[in-house]
Amino acid sequence: MSTALEQHLVQVIQKNQWNERILSRAAQLGFEDWWLTAGCIAQSVWNFACERDIHSGIRDYDLFYYDPDTSWDAENDVICKARRIFADVPVEIQVRNQARVPLWYEQKFGIPFGAVNRASDGIDRFPCATVAIGVKCVHEKFEVYSPFGLASLFEGQLKPNRVLSIAGVYAEKTRRWESEWPHLCVEPW
Repeated sequence: MSTALEQHLVQVIQKNQWNERILSRAAQLGFEDWWLTAGCIAQSVWNFACERDIHSGIRDYDLFYYDPDTSWDAENDVICKARRIFADVPVEIQVRNQARVPLWYEQKFGIPFGAVNRASDGIDRFPCATVAIGVKCVHEKFEVYSPFGLASLFEGQLKPNRVLSIAGVYAEKTRRWESEWPHLCVEPW
C-alpha cells in the first residue's frame, strides 16, 4: 500500500468482520481481477467516524469481478460458488461480473454503460465519486483502488461522478446516506 490513508482505510474496514471474511476468501472465486467495493467500504468508514456499530446501515456487500465470459450461466456459476465460499457470512453479498453490466445497464437506466475491460471499470462509473473505492487482499497483501482518492471519504464529503448522466441515482443514494449518517455533506449534482 502506498499511502497512509490507504493503510488507515484497510485498518478501519477490517473492523467490520464481514468485510474481513469476504476479503480473506474472495480470491477462492478464481479471478485475479476482483474488488470488494461500494457501500460496505464507505459505510464502514462512516460508522467508525460516528462511533456507531461498524455494521450499521450496510445493506449489502458488493464483490465485483471481471470475466470476459458474459453469459448468464457463467455469472450464475460464480454466484453459486460464492454462496458456498461465504455460506457462514450472514449478510447479502452481491457478486457481479462487470463485463455483463453493458448488457443490461441501458435498459435499466436509459443510457449506455460503455465497454468494460476490467472490474474497476464499474467502480470508475459509480454515481458518487466518494464511494468509488475497491479493496482486495491477495496473498495477505491489500490493494486499494480509489480513482478519486480517499480524502472526501474520510472528510464525509459526498461528491458526484458525472461520467454517466445518472443524477437521479446519485440523489437517491445520497439522500439515504445522509439520513443514515447525518455528518455527511452532499455536493449537488
